[in-house]
Amino acid sequence: MGIVISLLVNGIAVFVTAALLPGVTVDSFFTSLVVAVFLGIVNTFLRPILHIIALPITILTLGLFALVINALLVLLVSKIVPGFQVDGLLTAILFSVVLSVVGFFLGVLKF
Repeated sequence: MGIVISLLVNGIAVFVTAALLPGVTVDSFFTSLVVAVFLGIVNTFLRPILHIIALPITILTLGLFALVINALLVLLVSKIVPGFQVDGLLTAILFSVVLSVVGFFLGVLKF
């Protein structure tokens, strides 16, 4: 039951974030659920590998390169999921930051 609630919260977060940012489009709420699933899969398997590979650059940039890694993963998901489009790297960085903030607030509300 916890996974379903987490999926719904992340889907709502994707949908709200896409509504807030002008360069991000999501066709439907179902598409935002699919995006949430793919972001979860990508963040589980690819993100740790990329963070280890980019550790020297991340240390040199005081952690800011982690935002670029997150944005690249968002762009990857936008290429995989039809109906989800992100215009560019800067929009993807903003999307990942706003998604984190919206997801945090929705996570606090889910009890």
